[in-house]
Amino acid sequence: MNLPFTLACEPPFLIVAFDAAQDTLGWSLTAPGFVASRRIVWLEVRNADLTPEVDPIALLHEKFSARGLDDALAFLTSRDIRRFHVAQAEVGEVTASCVATIGLSNGEHVAGRGQGRHAFGTINVFAHISKTLSVSAFVEAVSIVAEARTAAIIATAGLRAGPLVTGTGTDCIVVAAPRGESAEAYAGLHTDLGRALGAAVYEAVHEGATLWSADVASGLKPPRPSNRAMAEDARRR
Repeated sequence: MNLPFTLACEPPFLIVAFDAAQDTLGWSLTAPGFVASRRIVWLEVRNADLTPEVDPIALLHEKFSARGLDDALAFLTSRDIRRFHVAQAEVGEVTASCVATIGLSNGEHVAGRGQGRHAFGTINVFAHISKTLSVSAFVEAVSIVAEARTAAIIATAGLRAGPLVTGTGTDCIVVAAPRGESAEAYAGLHTDLGRALGAAVYEAVHEGATLWSADVASGLKPPRPSNRAMAEDARRR
């Protein structure tokens, strides 16, 4: 697998780094929306890190600053950071690469059934496409990533007990593409871009959801949420 970035697992960090800044779109905790960035970083946290008096965003900034990662887009996860998943797909002249961490303790159904769970667990998906994207293609690409993520979660539903979930209440997606003048106008499922993105994301999330389900079945329980996390989740509802 010839990735367009370096990938370093240095617990509690997982670091994706490009040689040059990429255009991105997503809802990273530190820089949501359209942002140019060279690094995308996961931070693994545990219950002891998020006591009631701790501001999660302030904690993230503190940890990133101490590691010299102030400019990075951030994902926050309670998943063992070593359990990350990488996939790549090529369709025509397009290559899509995906890095994902998967936790489903905070699972919800998109129709709003409300599982009533107060637990850590989220799906963080980073996807890179090898072509420059227009604004409209970026938005379409994010929708493809979300669709592929959900399809993979549903496909692995038989591995888990409980009601069907389509994602979690705290999922995060970031899509990146190289900067350039000549941008692709579309990224739907009828395009090579959309098909490559969908395939890479589906594979990474499917693998991650399968492993998470196996871990839970074998008795590796996700961390119990802090009182602060429970209060914030309840406020969102």
